[in-house]
Amino acid sequence: MAAADGETVALRTEVAALRLRVLELERENQRLAQIASSCSCSAKEDTVTPSPVASASLYGCDQELHKGKQHESRTSEHGANLPFDHMAISTEKEVLCNSDGGGHSDAPKIKRSHAKRTGHQVGTVSHCQKRLVALKIMYFGQRFYGFASEAQTEPTIESEVFKALERARLLVSSRKESCYSRCGRTDKGVSATGQVISLYLRSNMRDAGGNVLDERSEIDYVRVLNKILPRDIRVIGWCPVAADFLARFSCLGREYKYLFWKGGLDTSKMQKAASKFIGEHDFRNFCKMDAVNVSNYKRRITDFDISAYDQRSSDDELWAMTIKGSAFLWHQVRCMVAVLFLIGQGLESTFVVDSLLDITKTPRKPQYTMAPELPLILRSCLFDKVSFMCSSGMSLRSLALGDTFREYFQP
Repeated sequence: MAAADGETVALRTEVAALRLRVLELERENQRLAQIASSCSCSAKEDTVTPSPVASASLYGCDQELHKGKQHESRTSEHGANLPFDHMAISTEKEVLCNSDGGGHSDAPKIKRSHAKRTGHQVGTVSHCQKRLVALKIMYFGQRFYGFASEAQTEPTIESEVFKALERARLLVSSRKESCYSRCGRTDKGVSATGQVISLYLRSNMRDAGGNVLDERSEIDYVRVLNKILPRDIRVIGWCPVAADFLARFSCLGREYKYLFWKGGLDTSKMQKAASKFIGEHDFRNFCKMDAVNVSNYKRRITDFDISAYDQRSSDDELWAMTIKGSAFLWHQVRCMVAVLFLIGQGLESTFVVDSLLDITKTPRKPQYTMAPELPLILRSCLFDKVSFMCSSGMSLRSLALGDTFREYFQP
């Protein structure tokens, strides 16, 4: 009885402390929002003294910034494990033109010598140096409504990434003005280990030519963002890129993996049928039609391999389909996989692939159910002369995420 009373007192004390912290954060947010609404970041005469919301390593401006504690926002852990909870991708029009506000402006004191200005976007620091950066992202999509935040459904991976960018004050303008581009967009429940986005971010570049003599003095984008992002999203690398770089259109190739338990599937027939996809074909019978945005349904597959994966259960074996190509249509990978499953189950012959690829013989897509989204992975995106850098301590975080990754494939 005494132990129960002690636990009750401890819980009440903790709840009281949390309520007090919430009130403090609400007051701080109100103060910062009031400052941000009247802030003019382009005024050289303004004197800004940042508050300790972000680490001093975040800032690349010319002002001397003091250090302080960083408040970290973490989301709750993942839900229940599924047999092979992983990842898919489908790409279509990728360059996002929607601007996105929000975030914090850390400035307790601002001395103004000019009239009030308007047009400043909260969460951006337009008076700082900037550079075009590519970010490599890994995420588990099980709890997200896809990658893109164009729909009004939340959460999405993209919305979480931009929240982190705003909170870290790495944005220098709106999404549209930042030349934002994504290599691929994944559907609800789909994940990726090699998603790439590109946009202009705040930088430590000092000289007029925009050069950084020592990359080690640059902002550690990986470490900064991973301190803010939820646990199921990780930035695993960054790279400075040329001014004409766009993550979608500069991509030379994409690789996907689809994981499945072999069971009674005839994988030799599946491989024979999969080889028919290699080359350039009209894949309109292997995708979700998007007549508004797509008129050319020809795509090139460079490799399609089906092989055993490095994972076994007591009575089954994990296999993987590895698909490589320059670009893919909406749901193309999941449609190809679905047809291969029908062949592996003996419900269709290998010649059904030839028939579906011949649009004169099969001008309209027949009705069939797509393969589930969870086992599909955007494995990697290929670029020319892009080498991603990572924090020295990132290997430990990658290992921890890898443990969670492996849990998804327990049968």
